[in-house]
Amino acid sequence: MKTIQELFDNNRHWAKRMTRTNRSFFKNLARQQTPKYLWIGCADSRVPANEIVGLLPGEIFVHRNVANLVIHTDINCLSVLQYAVEILEVEHVIVCGHYGCGGIEAAVDDHRHGLIDNWLRHVRDVHQRHYDQLKRTKDKPTLLRRLCELNVKEQVLNVANTTTVQDAWRRGQKLYLHGWVYDIHDGLLKDLHVSTHRDD
Repeated sequence: MKTIQELFDNNRHWAKRMTRTNRSFFKNLARQQTPKYLWIGCADSRVPANEIVGLLPGEIFVHRNVANLVIHTDINCLSVLQYAVEILEVEHVIVCGHYGCGGIEAAVDDHRHGLIDNWLRHVRDVHQRHYDQLKRTKDKPTLLRRLCELNVKEQVLNVANTTTVQDAWRRGQKLYLHGWVYDIHDGLLKDLHVSTHRDD
């Protein structure tokens, strides 16, 4: 297990490597951030947003929480969304779930997990809404993968229904919403084809 000091050592090596590649990298980064993308993803440590899509720091704005939820009472997520859309003027909002998500699994197992159960109630609601479809699933891994996809689709809809996005579209702002799933087993992204923009 890495020690805290090792993290600082890694940081110094990383900073040197970035400067070696581009001498003005940190000077440019410090001036401003102008990302074109907002990533709303899971807090899972195996899903590093900018690395998955091959972007550098400053190129993608990120919000993460357990099971990549967009809840209309979550001021944290809504504040990130508003800042990204109104101040940074991102052009794409990506909701990205991932197969093997512990939050998705915990939402449908028969155990109590404590405080997190309140948060995961939203995933349980998605499960209930699609119960007839999910009950026909042959095995639990397949059910969890499907629920992961359905959850992402639901969260894209939640993003679309926020006042921030509705107002942006009314202003004619160029803003596209996307729903993706990351597969931790092969490192690949899957487009769920639920992209939407104001003309839809």
